Amino acid sequence: MSETAYRAQEFGDLLRSRRERLQPADVGLPPGARRRTRGLRREEVAQLAAISATYYTYLEQGRELRPSRQVLDALADALRLDAAERVHIHELVHGIPPVARPPRPETAPAALVALVDRLDPCPSYVTGRYWDVLAANRAARALWTDWPALPLEDRNQLWWMFTAPEAREVMVEWEHEASALLGRFRAAAARHPGDAGFAALLDRLRSASPEVRDWWPRHDVVPLSSGTKRLRHPRLGELRLQHLVLQLADDPDRKLVTFTAPDEDLARIAELSP
Repeated sequence: MSETAYRAQEFGDLLRSRRERLQPADVGLPPGARRRTRGLRREEVAQLAAISATYYTYLEQGRELRPSRQVLDALADALRLDAAERVHIHELVHGIPPVARPPRPETAPAALVALVDRLDPCPSYVTGRYWDVLAANRAARALWTDWPALPLEDRNQLWWMFTAPEAREVMVEWEHEASALLGRFRAAAARHPGDAGFAALLDRLRSASPEVRDWWPRHDVVPLSSGTKRLRHPRLGELRLQHLVLQLADDPDRKLVTFTAPDEDLARIAELSP
């Protein structure tokens, strides 16, 4: 069985199982005549989702169709799917979950903020879906910039990288780092088609940065990865830091980035003030 056929069969089985769990009263329908099968009738689900009964029947049968996201959402509403099930049917049919734009501004959980602070003097920070800096410990603020002191709309790694003059001093390999960050932003935007937050930030960056205007048409895509960064500090000189990127299990768009360095460099970083 091909992967497409497998996914279609899984989708059909899920629809049938959830239909059979529901009673007419659960969805606001009258009980009607005596029922020969468990749960709702296919016609009733189709009616609730505003699609044809024949089309719904084909979906339950596991035919290799590709219902739109709007149809999937309508089916999810009709069958009273929970949030995880809703995401799952989108992944089965389209391969990626539906767009669920986070609230603005995003925040980091208190436990994560506390962890970031405890990692000091290892520079550490948390970024959100659009690379807004949601938390940063003392060491990170001392080496990059004092994020909490910036206006809320400017607490964004891309905005800082492409518009702050000090970014070109701090990042020894600025062009490499900036282009890679833009490539990671493009890869993330592709996973969230239709999310206006990406378009809004991109428009803002294009208006402010000639590099973004020049580089975006290249369509470079860069995955998240750990590695090495070279930073420059006016007191400490050049530092070579190894970094690790961790994604939260319950929200992969939130990323914890933590850095380490030789003990002597960490001792010097510990003496800095943001």
